[in-house]
Amino acid sequence: METTEKKKRATKKKQAGDSRRALWIIVVLIVLAIGAGCVGIFCMQSHSGGSVWVYIPADASRGQVRDSLFSALGSKEGGRVYTIWRMAGGKPHTAHGAYRIDDGRTAIAVARTLKRGAQTPVKTGFNGGRKLADVARKVTANLECGEDDFLAACDKLLPEAGFKTAEFPAAFLPDTYEVYWTDSGERLVERLLAHRNRFWNDERRAKAQVLGLNPVKTATLASIVEEETAKTDERPTVARLYLNRLKKGMLLQADPTVKFATGNPRLRRITNKHLKINSPYNTYLHAGLPPGPIRVVSASTLDAVLNAPDNPYIYMCAREDFSGYHNFATDFATHSANARRYQQELNRRGIR
Repeated sequence: METTEKKKRATKKKQAGDSRRALWIIVVLIVLAIGAGCVGIFCMQSHSGGSVWVYIPADASRGQVRDSLFSALGSKEGGRVYTIWRMAGGKPHTAHGAYRIDDGRTAIAVARTLKRGAQTPVKTGFNGGRKLADVARKVTANLECGEDDFLAACDKLLPEAGFKTAEFPAAFLPDTYEVYWTDSGERLVERLLAHRNRFWNDERRAKAQVLGLNPVKTATLASIVEEETAKTDERPTVARLYLNRLKKGMLLQADPTVKFATGNPRLRRITNKHLKINSPYNTYLHAGLPPGPIRVVSASTLDAVLNAPDNPYIYMCAREDFSGYHNFATDFATHSANARRYQQELNRRGIR
């Protein structure tokens, strides 16, 4: 009897122990589930309020990464991303870059993007410029590298690509480019130069050769055309006029080159004293094209030169109505009459 009672007590004790263990397991599982739910909620919080950019500078510390996230996303959302990023083993040097955070992006997705260094491409570009410094200022405006970095890269890379210093403006085309915020000056020059080289395909090079030009000389002539008239529909006519003068061995006598030689792009009236400036860019004194482009020209103006329709003109003068268009002539007498009317209107308007 005693043995039976002991067995019953042992069985009850074991059952009680099993019940307690089962209860503890359930409690632990509940706690884990709650914890996992909280972590899930923490990680899956989504960004709202419109797209923002996060910029992580070069050589940033973890504190600077945190500050960048706080600045762009606010302390609450930025703190979530930073915590997940750091717990995932994120490294500041890998996160270096620019990242666009759009509505709906979760904290964990943003953190993973930073951890991988998967930057968002940015757009940059320029719509023209008289000097390379103008291009440098515009194209680096929203990038980490500066104007000096870009210009130094030009000095290093463009001679290696076959450009003389005066020809540097022929290396680029105004356009919008997709780059990375962290691109160096050299990488930026390489991207822009590659775009220009793609423009100069075999067909365009063949057209230039027929005209007695090459890509750089075409850009040089196009720069004169572009400075001569803002009217895109008139540029092919102007281009052919200058091609006619080159073919005849005449001086180009292009006022924009004289203005370039003066160093004063705002000069409104070219006078005899300007025509005597001793500069290789003064096409009233020196035959042929100047040493290089007097501005960075658009692809459309290059094509206007390459596809310029035939015309007999060798003279041009701005119209006296100041419409921006020109009067063209095939003989000097007609040109002189056009020029007198224009000069009279300049005098009447008091333009010196």
